[in-house]
Amino acid sequence: MIVINITKRLDTAEGSINAHFELNINYGEFLTLFGPSGAGKTTLMRLIAGLEKPNSGVIEVEGEVWFDSTQKINLPPQKRSIGFVFQDYALFPTMSVRENLLFAADNSEQKGNIDELIELVELTALSDRLPSTLSGGQKQRVALARALVRRPKILLLDEPLSALDPLMRQKLQDELTLIHQRLGVTTLLVSHDIAETVKLSDRLASVESGQIKSICPPMEFFSPQALSGKLQLIGEVLKIEEDSPAVIVTLLVGSSVVRTVLSSAEASELRVGGHAIISTKAFNPILIPLP
Repeated sequence: MIVINITKRLDTAEGSINAHFELNINYGEFLTLFGPSGAGKTTLMRLIAGLEKPNSGVIEVEGEVWFDSTQKINLPPQKRSIGFVFQDYALFPTMSVRENLLFAADNSEQKGNIDELIELVELTALSDRLPSTLSGGQKQRVALARALVRRPKILLLDEPLSALDPLMRQKLQDELTLIHQRLGVTTLLVSHDIAETVKLSDRLASVESGQIKSICPPMEFFSPQALSGKLQLIGEVLKIEEDSPAVIVTLLVGSSVVRTVLSSAEASELRVGGHAIISTKAFNPILIPLP
C-alpha cells in the first residue's frame, strides 16, 4: 500500500492555492491521475518522486517513510524506489539503447536484466543504435525500459504517449498493459486521454485545483449514467453533419471510423473533438457525451 497525505502551496493561472493530496494506492495497481491542465497532477508526481518538497504531510510506500514533515524525513530522489518516464524521453544522445539502460543500473544484478528488458520492449535489434536514429515510439520504449531497470516500487508516467501519432499510441498502450501485467509494478499515469485512461487503468483519481475529488473505476467516472446496453465503446467525435431531420455523427473508435444517425436533440450535447460513449440496445446505437 502507498499512502499519500500531503499539502503543497501551488501557483496557478488562477492564483495561489493550497493543494491537499490524499490518496491510497494498492500494490500492483495501475492508477491514472485525470483532470484539467494546471490541476496539480504532474506536481503530485514530482512530490512523490522527491523532485519537489511538500509543505507538510506524509508519503509512505510499502511501510517505508519517504516523507514526514513532523519527523523531518525527506528522502532524496535517488533513495526513492521510483521509475519516471517523461514526455520528452530524456535519453542520453551519445549513448546507445543498451548504454542508456546500463547507465541506470545500480548493480550487477540489474545489469544482468538489461537484455530481458530490451526484449520486453521489442528493441533487441536496435540495442546498439543511438537515440537520434530511433522513431518517437522507439525512444519512448527505451525511456520506459530505462525506468524499469531498478525494478522500482512505483512507475511514474507523465503523459508519456501524448506526442505520438494515434496508431503508435495505441500500440504502446497495448505494450504498457502487457508490461504492467508481467512485472506487476505499481503504476501512476498522468493522462488527458479518455480512451487511454479507460484502457489502461484499474482506477482513476480525478484531480481538480489541487484536490483529489474522486477515486473510482474509469467507466464509473466517465459514465455515471446507468446504461442498459450490452456493448459500450468510447469514441472521439470527428464530424457532426445535419441531414434534416436527422444528424449524422462520425466517430473514431480505436483505429476504426464509425458513423451513426441521431436526432437533433440527441446530438445537441455532442461536439467535434469531444468524446462519447457508444452503447447499443436492441442493436440501436445510443451516444452519451462524456465530460
